Amino acid sequence: MNEENSCRPDIVYPCPWQYRLIGEDEAAMQAALAESIDLGRCVLSTGNRSSGGRYLSLQVELIVMSEEERLDLYRQLAAHPAIKMVL
Repeated sequence: MNEENSCRPDIVYPCPWQYRLIGEDEAAMQAALAESIDLGRCVLSTGNRSSGGRYLSLQVELIVMSEEERLDLYRQLAAHPAIKMVL
């Protein structure tokens, strides 16, 4: 393994993956998610709310088939205006 990739995890695909989405409007975040993937493929659960109640998180669990799919989905979600952050 070269130095450049020494910190990368060894992920075997397909594998279960989780994304945590943070935003202000749950319905808008779910709509953004539906634009990127078939909601029947994932398990969606509501996470925490900020102390002021402005922000909330959604946890998305699904099986990703490749690193390309995993990263592409991350990029699509992070670029959507209804989603403030993807973890």
